[in-house]
Amino acid sequence: MRARRTDSQGGKSARGRRLNVRAAFSVTEAGRKDVKGRRILLIDDVLTTGATAEACTKALMAAGARAVDLAVVARVRTARTLS
Repeated sequence: MRARRTDSQGGKSARGRRLNVRAAFSVTEAGRKDVKGRRILLIDDVLTTGATAEACTKALMAAGARAVDLAVVARVRTARTLS
């Protein structure tokens, strides 16, 4: 779940995106029971820098997930304006 509100990721640098979503996601107590010891598949519609996926993965691992895999529908190939 989203633990705190964040600004849009659009127009931010890779570093800015990571800072924007740092600690923005968490797993509820009830969710921890479902996540603990499991391998989780995280699905992202568009991967630009991976900042959101990384923040979600950190929250899932902190909640006890054994592993987190990422499936992506689309990948931004060049992010010159984002670096």
